[in-house]
Amino acid sequence: MERTHEQIIKFVTACDELISAKYAAAEKRIADVLKAVAGGKELENLFSAVTRNFDYAKAKRSYLRFPAFAGAAHGAAYLPAERGDVLAFVFCLLVEFDAGAMPLGDFLLRYFYVDGSYTASYMQFAERMIVPFRDIVKSCFPESLNRTVGEELREKESEALSAAGEWAEAESSRAAQSDRNVGEKVAAEVMLSQIKTAVGRNDAAAAKALLCGYRYFLLYSGAPSEAAEGAKICFEAL
Repeated sequence: MERTHEQIIKFVTACDELISAKYAAAEKRIADVLKAVAGGKELENLFSAVTRNFDYAKAKRSYLRFPAFAGAAHGAAYLPAERGDVLAFVFCLLVEFDAGAMPLGDFLLRYFYVDGSYTASYMQFAERMIVPFRDIVKSCFPESLNRTVGEELREKESEALSAAGEWAEAESSRAAQSDRNVGEKVAAEVMLSQIKTAVGRNDAAAAKALLCGYRYFLLYSGAPSEAAEGAKICFEAL
């Protein structure tokens, strides 16, 4: 589930950046969306399924329309009615843009023309095609997107606590083998033991306070700079 969550978030973020991008940056953002699809097994499976029997050539004739009368300069683009076809159609368009088979600028001025402006035409394209495309994918993975900010923060805190515990264990060995006097060794072990206890009960606040104190103890006692730096890194992670 964690891996799926990361993949979907990366895809949605890439789509958001494509939607909000300036026209000049659009080609790179399109490439980012396609990379996000290629980087996730679940997304690859989704787009493989929707494009498997999709007739893209026929879809272009149906949804990219150009007036038949003489002198017409601009057409109009539409989306299919079926959600799966929307995904397939927009995905295939993005692949064509990325490959250079269909220049994005020409496409915009042909089907999303707004006063001859690439910027305005691009904004209309993003709103009418990329937003629905993104939202349909989001609806396919509700569980991956419904994780709360609190859950993510708790996961990060748990990882930071685990790292602090591992560091405290290694620091205990280093401190015991150092050339400090007995009093400093005892003080170090007392603080490190309390850090490990705080980690064991998932008390991030206590662990952070103890790490702060231990770091200043190291600085005061003239311990190697890498030891104090390790304490600082664990402190800041919490």
